[in-house]
Amino acid sequence: MNEIDVLVGNRIRARRYALGISQSELGEAIGVRFQQIQKYETGTNRVSASRLWAVAEKLRVEIEYFFEGIRATAPDEDNMADNVDRTGLLSDQEAVQMMEMFQHLPHSQRSAVLAIVRSMAETAPQRSLRAAT
Repeated sequence: MNEIDVLVGNRIRARRYALGISQSELGEAIGVRFQQIQKYETGTNRVSASRLWAVAEKLRVEIEYFFEGIRATAPDEDNMADNVDRTGLLSDQEAVQMMEMFQHLPHSQRSAVLAIVRSMAETAPQRSLRAAT
């Protein structure tokens, strides 16, 4: 799996979630089945240029949206970790639920929750970009 395909897929999923569009609805709009949308979103299958154009139209974004923040690297460089896409959080339903609930907490509770999560993240084993996506 190519990291760029995964990042593009994460952006498709995040935008689709944000608009409340199902995989079936997106698939129908671009002429594929929902299973193909699943493969695009996970990066298992690459999205062709014409399909990505159709996805961008359905999701009401410019084509650049899928590539913002991704910088070119030399072939011998392995720094895809710098290209981590924070919008990937929006493609995780549990993360979205946590963010929504977090917003409703009073400031004092937000600080406490953030401290707990920080301490848990510091002790958790670090995962590579491949394992995290």
